[in-house]
Amino acid sequence: MSSFKNLADLKSLSQQLKQQEESRQLAETQRLEREKKAREEANIFRSSIGSVEPLKTAVKHHPVPARPEPLAFQHLADEQAALQESLSDEFDADSLLETDENLSYTRPGVGQDVVRKLRKGHWVIQAQLDLHGLRRDEARDSLGEFLRKCMRNGTRCVRIIHGKGLGSINKEPVLKQKVRNWLIQKDEVLAFSQATAADGGSGALIVLLKS
Repeated sequence: MSSFKNLADLKSLSQQLKQQEESRQLAETQRLEREKKAREEANIFRSSIGSVEPLKTAVKHHPVPARPEPLAFQHLADEQAALQESLSDEFDADSLLETDENLSYTRPGVGQDVVRKLRKGHWVIQAQLDLHGLRRDEARDSLGEFLRKCMRNGTRCVRIIHGKGLGSINKEPVLKQKVRNWLIQKDEVLAFSQATAADGGSGALIVLLKS
């Protein structure tokens, strides 16, 4: 009875070992199949995309920002000085002005009919400059800059309002005479005449500039 039991146990153990070996072989077979399939898929992928080279990394360019142009302070100062020197306060225009009540002026070579046309409003006033309340230096600089701007824009006929001097010391029209002196010194001024009553009368000038 004991020997039979031992024989049965041995047979059972043999079957268990056999099953374990079959399971191990099956697992190994499945693993090999999976690896084979993975290699085949990898080969298919490589053949479809061809040869592969690593991307070349371009050297990044970091441009140096342009520095702003330096302000030409000395150049601006020189221009301002030249502008002031070009309009002298010591200039005497009395000998150049007509002795009529309108104190008209025409540059040499410009006919007197130009002044008559100015008085009659032949040219349309295209721009004006009001010098009311400005000091002498301020008025001179403003007039010079105004005339330069008019020449750049092609403006021909302008009105310069200098006032009648009623608010000045002793009620003397100092700026009125200065403006006439300055205008005569500017080559771009062809002629000027006192404005009509509608355009400012004795407190303003109508000025004709070069084309």
